[in-house]
Amino acid sequence: MSIMKKILTTSAIASIILGASAASANTLKFAFQGDAQSLDPHGLNETFTLGFLSNVYEGLTMLDKDLKVIPGLATSWEVTSPTSIVFKLRPGVKFHNGNTFNADDVIFSWKRSLSEGSDQKVRGAMVKNIVKVDDLTIEVQTEGPQPLMPSEWAWIFIMDKEWSEANGAGNAANVKEENANGYTLNHANGTGPFEIVSRQPDVKTVFKRSSNHWNTIDSNITDIIFTPVKQAATRTAALISGELDMVYPIPVQDWKRLDSETGVSAIRGPEARTIFLGMDQSRDELLYSNIKGKNPLKDLRVRKAMAHALNLDLIKKKIMRGASTPTGLMIAPQVNGFNADYNTPYKYDPALSKQLLTEAGYADGFEITIDCPNNRYVNDEKICQAAASMMAKVGIKMKVLAQPKSKYFGKVLAQNNYDTSMYLLGWTPGSMDVHNVLLGLLSCQNKETKAGLFNLGNFCNQRVDELQKMVGVETDPGKRQAYIDEAMQIIKDQVAYLPLHQQPLSWGVSDKFSVNQRADNAFDFRYVSKTQ
Repeated sequence: MSIMKKILTTSAIASIILGASAASANTLKFAFQGDAQSLDPHGLNETFTLGFLSNVYEGLTMLDKDLKVIPGLATSWEVTSPTSIVFKLRPGVKFHNGNTFNADDVIFSWKRSLSEGSDQKVRGAMVKNIVKVDDLTIEVQTEGPQPLMPSEWAWIFIMDKEWSEANGAGNAANVKEENANGYTLNHANGTGPFEIVSRQPDVKTVFKRSSNHWNTIDSNITDIIFTPVKQAATRTAALISGELDMVYPIPVQDWKRLDSETGVSAIRGPEARTIFLGMDQSRDELLYSNIKGKNPLKDLRVRKAMAHALNLDLIKKKIMRGASTPTGLMIAPQVNGFNADYNTPYKYDPALSKQLLTEAGYADGFEITIDCPNNRYVNDEKICQAAASMMAKVGIKMKVLAQPKSKYFGKVLAQNNYDTSMYLLGWTPGSMDVHNVLLGLLSCQNKETKAGLFNLGNFCNQRVDELQKMVGVETDPGKRQAYIDEAMQIIKDQVAYLPLHQQPLSWGVSDKFSVNQRADNAFDFRYVSKTQ
């Protein structure tokens, strides 16, 4: 699928941008370190891809610049019983091809979110059934109370049923099929404020302002040209030279440089994304280890040994240049349900790690492969390399398999049967609520209920599952927080994951533009304007 694999020079970037079209007065040119996985809105539950597509597609609800839930394709919703929510749909909305949006499109999109290739099954499974009352009214039926469904469904993008079926796209395009010919990999037809007019995967995507969007947005941008640029130094140089107007992420060591340059600035802040390491605690034998006939990661002592082998302060200092926030929890402070009392990281203690490994029968250590993306999170590959170096000091020989995020996600996710023994992942709950993490990352994998589908190593604790369900329906804040705290204590005691840090938001922007930096790191075109 990739057309260009080599690192782009700034002159190459310029030629690609100029080749897109004659740039208008209000054109924004931006770059990220990787491309969107595809244009299929249900194919990958990943912030960059979903944020990218949120400018083209819309949900029943949407998020504003402060991550507050606001009406989208639904003008209102009302909980009519503990198991039903009635949504009033927005009249007069058109898809980019001119088709009219209605209830049939919502029902189609919900069913599509549950199809085999979809990575949105967890959100889709919040709903048991959708009844069409009329073209602009639906009744959403659930198994039990689902107070978070409206906020989670900001990320279930609505597709045109007629267009999808006419193009053989009734099911989501599977993320594991790198060379798949699915129509929605490179074609889009949403209701959003911008349309995609051309796309060359891994090279360039061109957007234009939709002429028939239902809403008035806070932007004067008419055209947007996106170029994926893996090399951080190249992104920074292209921003300074004026060949790009906005780039991210910017290496934290470049903040001072950008701030000292004329016409550009570094924009930074805390991101609500937790970076962590996960481990296969399900298989009886690891896929990628020299230990045969058993799985050392099922032993709590081994997981504790790994936890105490990691020096999070050193990762912050050396890899993240002081810009990360070491964490003991799987959620960030911005997330509803965070309790600082439970946020103490595991203590760095390599001597204890060696003792625990010896007690577990691995005095000589063992070998394991860790899967990492190399163009998704801030310094992702370097973090894995640092972790491998730390593990080596206690006898665990960790081989780092770092790949572009398209290959990485295609390998480790549910659609490829969780083909990993250990991995690095980052997570921002789309609802900004802890239940999203409890349901997607901390619950036992359950194909029927779709819980735990992003729990790649299948940590499984029945009490945590019970607490997840209780948190999902409890409306008393005190009781709900008590359930959350109990679950988080179990997660920590059982070393279900190895939380590392919250990474920084790190953007570089031309002074000619104003942008809104959301805490989830999604780039929302609705709030971009040219000011000079």
